[in-house]
Amino acid sequence: MNTRKHDTRFMVSVGLMAAIVIVLANTPLGMIQLPIVKATTVHIPVIIGAILLGPTAGAILGGVFGVCSLISNTMAPTLLSFAFSPFMSTTGIIGAIKAIWVSVGCRIMIGVAAGWLWRLLKKLKLNQIVALSITGFVGSMVNTVAVMGSIYLLFAQQYAQAKDVAVTAVWGLIMGTVTASGIPEAIAAAVLVTVVTKVLLKSRLIKGQ
Repeated sequence: MNTRKHDTRFMVSVGLMAAIVIVLANTPLGMIQLPIVKATTVHIPVIIGAILLGPTAGAILGGVFGVCSLISNTMAPTLLSFAFSPFMSTTGIIGAIKAIWVSVGCRIMIGVAAGWLWRLLKKLKLNQIVALSITGFVGSMVNTVAVMGSIYLLFAQQYAQAKDVAVTAVWGLIMGTVTASGIPEAIAAAVLVTVVTKVLLKSRLIKGQ
């Protein structure tokens, strides 16, 4: 009976967090305006869910984020949608598989990395606020580095064509994105994850791992 209750609570909690991911992914709430760039917030409930419910939940929530990204890039394509939607592939089935990895696989990594990192930091008995901040920052950077790194490794040629630059310039553009967008997003994630998760842990609305 206790196992059944635990499983039900887990599924409800994951469903709630998944709903938040979907809302953020499909509304302007998914972006926050920073002084220089706009930072995405969709990965934040993925990180929070991984902390509160574990790496498995984090992987599920990351998958939801990824599917939302795939759908968005299919329904409202942009210049780089070929890297996120298998239906926008310019290189056939291989390109479609690569796009699924970038849009979904890389986002699953956010939850897995954040969940296991949180467990490690707890075992090290790190201060809770510090541990939450680190987990939020690293989880966000996993998103940026995994996505942009995969685009560089898998779509350098197409990326260069889309940006109308030489292939040799792609690395600089990727690093520019990581620096200009990824780091501010990671800082924002560190703050938001710390504040929100600390409240949830204290309220015990969702039992932490």
